[in-house]
Amino acid sequence: MKQCWAEAAEQRPTFDEIFNQFKTFNKGKKTNIIDSMLRMLEQYSSNLEDLIRERTEELEIEKQKTEKLLTQMLPPSVAESLKKGCTVEPEGFDLVTLYFSDIVGFTTISAMSEPIEVVDLLNDLYTLFDAIIGSHDVYKAKHD
Repeated sequence: MKQCWAEAAEQRPTFDEIFNQFKTFNKGKKTNIIDSMLRMLEQYSSNLEDLIRERTEELEIEKQKTEKLLTQMLPPSVAESLKKGCTVEPEGFDLVTLYFSDIVGFTTISAMSEPIEVVDLLNDLYTLFDAIIGSHDVYKAKHD
């Protein structure tokens, strides 16, 4: 098809060459050129629908990831307001506690351990912290 648009006429295929190409597409069967074009358009349409469906699914997955990240970073009420497009008024709190943690000897521990052991240790430790604060009326903000 791209050859049909060539600037120089001698580079464009003849009708016989186009017809032979259609015969190749139709595996040698004698068919009407219009039928062949319609079949090709139907195939193109089907492929386009599949591509749109695939991209829509990818978009939905990314949207879910974004929403999950938003709810992990912000209190649920703030996240919901932002998802609805509402503005969120800042809040003040009379009592706030900041918790900073340090694992004594972590450098030595990690140097003597396999990477997966370090990951498991940190995961277990912070899962325990999460369980403890989960039983209290607190909001956990993370600092990276």
